[in-house]
Amino acid sequence: MCRFATIVMSKKNDNDIEVVRHSTAHLLAHAVQELYPKTKFGVGPVIENGFYYDMEIRDHSNKPVQIGTDDLKKIEKLMKQMKSRNEKYVRREMGIEAGINLFKKMGQSYKVELLKDLKLKGTTSLKDDDIKEALGNGKGKVSVYETGDFFDLCRGPHVESTKDIKVFKLHKIAGAYWRGDEKNPMLTRIYGLAFEKEKELEDYLHMLEEAERRDHRKLGKELGLFVFSDLVGPGLPLYTAKGAIIRREIIKYSNELQSAIGYKEVHTPNINKAELFKVSGHYDKYKEDMFKVVSNYTKEEYFLKPMNCPQHTQLFASEIRSYKDLPFKVADFSNLYRDEKPGELSGITRLKYFSQDDGHCFCREDQIEKEFLLVLKAIKLAMKTYKMDYHIRLSLWDPEKPEKYLGDPKVWKKSQKLLEDILIDNKIEYKSAEGEAAIYGPKMDLISKDSLGREWQISTIQLDFIMPERFGLKYIDKDGKDKMPVMIHRALVGSPERFLGILIEHYAGVFPTWLAPTQVQIVPVGALHKKVSNKLALELEALGLRVYVDESDETVGKKIRNAEKSKVPYMLVIGDKEKDLKKLTVRRHGDREMENMSLKKFIEMIKGEIAERKA
Repeated sequence: MCRFATIVMSKKNDNDIEVVRHSTAHLLAHAVQELYPKTKFGVGPVIENGFYYDMEIRDHSNKPVQIGTDDLKKIEKLMKQMKSRNEKYVRREMGIEAGINLFKKMGQSYKVELLKDLKLKGTTSLKDDDIKEALGNGKGKVSVYETGDFFDLCRGPHVESTKDIKVFKLHKIAGAYWRGDEKNPMLTRIYGLAFEKEKELEDYLHMLEEAERRDHRKLGKELGLFVFSDLVGPGLPLYTAKGAIIRREIIKYSNELQSAIGYKEVHTPNINKAELFKVSGHYDKYKEDMFKVVSNYTKEEYFLKPMNCPQHTQLFASEIRSYKDLPFKVADFSNLYRDEKPGELSGITRLKYFSQDDGHCFCREDQIEKEFLLVLKAIKLAMKTYKMDYHIRLSLWDPEKPEKYLGDPKVWKKSQKLLEDILIDNKIEYKSAEGEAAIYGPKMDLISKDSLGREWQISTIQLDFIMPERFGLKYIDKDGKDKMPVMIHRALVGSPERFLGILIEHYAGVFPTWLAPTQVQIVPVGALHKKVSNKLALELEALGLRVYVDESDETVGKKIRNAEKSKVPYMLVIGDKEKDLKKLTVRRHGDREMENMSLKKFIEMIKGEIAERKA
């Protein structure tokens, strides 16, 4: 056994739920080791509401094992027994070479790989979160936690003893490539949930059930909003006529909001010379996530653009600007492309191509506060319309990892103070989050909460002194001298495509009338009523409504059930009583009762609902 020093655990974090979850992940690995002794362990980080652990599960004879739901129950039962053993979490430190030797003896090849990478790369330029998990004191040493006969490479901290672990449940099994690389072995990933109290776990499980029912991938298919094709490729959805309507309405509303505060829509190309991204800094910081484009006629390097901001600097730079011309504000819905890893794609909420209600404001320093407040007002109005709660997050840089960002620390200090002062001076409540800034500046993120209480970062306002400097942007000030503008990056709801996925789940597929692909479904009682139904449809369509006439040979009851299933906001049943169209029989989605009203009243009602964008 290698020689190492025992470290006394600090108890100040023992009750922190993050610490408890991390310790529960170790307990999971320990239980798997007892049941499957030859298992090789990857990493087991904390995630929101719980943890996971990646592992190559092998039995006593070193044969690979595929586990299922029944095995999860067996592992969880053993974890609960082990919890009562009251075994201590003991932290020990050792040199990297000693750690390599220890885990080699244990046959833990994945841990050995992490330590060898750590030894090779050192502790100052690590980009791999898996390797960071191995860090001890950051001075050539690593930390190992011992619990009973289980050893794990981990920086901690952990609870004092297994008895301090709270309420947990093993949740699901998935496959995960080692370190997210499809060239590496596929490991078994076991997900677990962990909370302070049983009630919190029960509430979360109930939310998961509801989230599964509302899953946008499932509802999107049922409602016929988008499709995926193996021939087109993963992360590249095809929007149907219905899906395109909702996407278009989201864009239309964002355009109205940003036009009201002075933004003008522009359109820019989907490809760029690499030189543009070299100047902006994205080439060095973001190149691995960009799609390269190959030309048949030139050797110049091109990329599909992952963001609009570098191109918008060139719109500003295309003319000589005066201080009187500022602020200069543009917005863009051009398609963007990012080379996401296959395992990170998720329906239409994580894609390889998408657009954004993306805007950029070039302004003087004395205009920053006014422009921030204008954008914030527009975002708040959007959240009110979509019926989403929110809170403000001030996203700051991580001064311990300056290599992640562009620009001088002095510029960061200035821009962060400016942004924080705006929030404080305007009495805007916020939470700070270190390490969440963009590569070029701090930002104010609006974290929205959907109807299930899940949080989504969709809106953002970012302050940037760095990109204008890199591109040499100038305007002529009052004194006739050149000054550099400040650049404000902003998005109201972010990507319309991603936001569509969020809204599907937020509304459970029951879109408000203004967003619904079909706003009115007309149900003829019999064949004799089809002609008048189509006449009514034409009249309503002429008023801008989206109407569908169900001319199928199904019964009235079946037609109504189909309209309910399609989540159409309004049904109009047309029979003998309604054939003169003076009185309509109206049924709202979700209501069992039907209502009689005049055609005029119905039109006034639905048009008002759409105009006000009622949700």
